[in-house]
Amino acid sequence: MDRRSFLKKTAVGGAGAAAATVLAVPLSTPAIAQQNPKINWRLTSSFPKSLDTIYGGADDIAKHVAAATDGNFTIQPFAGGEIVPGLQAADAVSAGTVEMCHTCSYYFVGKDPTFAIGTAIPFGMNARLTNSWFYQGNGNTLMNEFYAKHQIYGIPAGNTGAQMGGWFRKEINTVDDFKGVKMRIAGIAGKVLEKLGAVPQQIAGGDIYPALEKGTIDAAEWVGPYDDHKLGFYKVAKYYYYPAFWEGGPTIHAFINLDKWNSLPKHYQSALTDACAFANTNMMAKYDLKNPMAIKQIVSQGTTLRPFSQDILEACYTAAMDVYKGISATNADFKKVYDDQVAFKKEGYLWMQLSEYTFDTFMMIQQRNGKI
Repeated sequence: MDRRSFLKKTAVGGAGAAAATVLAVPLSTPAIAQQNPKINWRLTSSFPKSLDTIYGGADDIAKHVAAATDGNFTIQPFAGGEIVPGLQAADAVSAGTVEMCHTCSYYFVGKDPTFAIGTAIPFGMNARLTNSWFYQGNGNTLMNEFYAKHQIYGIPAGNTGAQMGGWFRKEINTVDDFKGVKMRIAGIAGKVLEKLGAVPQQIAGGDIYPALEKGTIDAAEWVGPYDDHKLGFYKVAKYYYYPAFWEGGPTIHAFINLDKWNSLPKHYQSALTDACAFANTNMMAKYDLKNPMAIKQIVSQGTTLRPFSQDILEACYTAAMDVYKGISATNADFKKVYDDQVAFKKEGYLWMQLSEYTFDTFMMIQQRNGKI
């Protein structure tokens, strides 16, 4: 056998042997499938599907996560009451009944008042400052240190902007007019109004109308004109007050079971975080579009708009500071987060006096003068 023939046969034999070796090894799962596993989650909302604004945040999250992961990570939203009642959404996440929920942190203030700061507290911050505190300040870090104690990871996923002060069957002209008023109100705001003599009630959004209609409650706050009109409150209460000093820029959260969050691939965590950021921005945009039209409609249907008097606001501010002082004295978690937010708020409003407030005031004057 000449040298050329030997090399040719050896090459063929070697290639065949190599192929046999490859075929003998079990084929592994493609790397792409390992990196993008099929994951299906359920999300329970605290809100009814009829509210395309606030419930719509859950739909935004689901759609954006699916698009970012080529459909490999899917989240199915359920309205409040379909899996668990709206005010039990966080409990379901903590227990692992569902992987996540879309809710307001302050609904769970009964467990710990620190939950309230995650949404809004009386005389807190507007939406701009709230987002800044969460995204650029210590908000996310501090609140998630607290949420972890309840087996939860939280991501901001919506904001309504400053809300309305609520619907009342009678006029509220003085501080004394709050005495004996049974009012649906969430979070620490109930504690504040309680100091003025009101009787706070915690009721889920879908149950407010029948409570007002039957006279079980005398007043109720929810969100603002668009949502409130959809829920029909103008039919059972005449007076609509503003502003909701307890909700200057309330955050709606996506709460995720902590173990489920930690088990997600990092790029799925990023996709979910980005989806929540979109929901946060989009919700505020929806309200800014829909509320101006809705308030006109509400007034045209006989609703009387009333501002809370300066005396009422001052009395409520004093009461709120007393509440915070009392809670801080006995709750280290609350004090830590509250003190940080107050320091952030102090600097934020110093700047906004020069920028947003001055500009907005001028533009509002032009609007009132018919120049816009």
